[in-house]
Amino acid sequence: MFVASGPDLLRLVVVPVLGWAAWRDLRTRRVPNEVWYPLAALGVALFGWELLTAASGAAVRRIVYAMALSVGIVVPLAYVFWRVGGFGGADAKAFMVLAVVFPTYPTYYLPDLAVPVVRATVGIFSLTVLTNAVMVGVVYPLGLAAINVARGHHSRWVFVGRPLDWSAVPTAHGRLLSAPSAGVGGLDLDALRMYLRWRQTTLAALREQPNPRDPATIPADRGDPTDGAVRVDGGDHDDPWGAEAFLAEAGPAYGTTAAELRDGLAVLTERDTVWISPGIPFVVPLLAGLLLALTYGDILVAILGLVGVQ
Repeated sequence: MFVASGPDLLRLVVVPVLGWAAWRDLRTRRVPNEVWYPLAALGVALFGWELLTAASGAAVRRIVYAMALSVGIVVPLAYVFWRVGGFGGADAKAFMVLAVVFPTYPTYYLPDLAVPVVRATVGIFSLTVLTNAVMVGVVYPLGLAAINVARGHHSRWVFVGRPLDWSAVPTAHGRLLSAPSAGVGGLDLDALRMYLRWRQTTLAALREQPNPRDPATIPADRGDPTDGAVRVDGGDHDDPWGAEAFLAEAGPAYGTTAAELRDGLAVLTERDTVWISPGIPFVVPLLAGLLLALTYGDILVAILGLVGVQ
């Protein structure tokens, strides 16, 4: 038998929605803003439900205090992480929504126990999800290195990247590591797609051109660079590849510099295999952190308890 309060049962709606958002983020690195509005509205509605059904004034104060604490801590924290580049926009919005939907720990009664089992003293459930997600994210580089070594790939990039055939790069996500400028992050592959659309060409076509560096080969009637998302459904040599002209027309292009674009294009038109840093959308470990928080609880608190620090 599975028993919980009405609000706590409805809070589980977040799980499949976040699962879809994680899948979408993996495929396209884009999550529509419209995903988060219904969840935020659900959180506000559940807050009102619990206020209306509170048994006493003291219970009302506890509910209000819990919501104020959750929103007051997690929402600004998510915003700061987004501003400094630690989170993407979808990651920050997901945490803000969790702060509203889960102001405190929910409780689900199974036949032999109640979950979550391990709870932090502070009692902010969304903060537990955050710490769980960070710990899941730490495991990712170790797993990536293990896979690379098992496949016989040895490089300084084994913890942060994977080798990829050049033909797969136009639909891949991440950054190009196999370039001189990769020490500062490498060419963002979204920016590469923007450049190819602006130039109205493909990577395969560039590789076949005798001198693709020549800006004279860029059409006068250039295309819309878009935002670089993967789509599911004899001239002047002062600006090789037309990199500066592209950035002047397209804008920041995810912080890409002309040097990064030139280095990346040179590598992609000359090598058959390159290393890219695939990264991982934080919504994915966030989903894992939520599932762990709903079942086991706070992983960090459990580890600290094992080593005698609480």
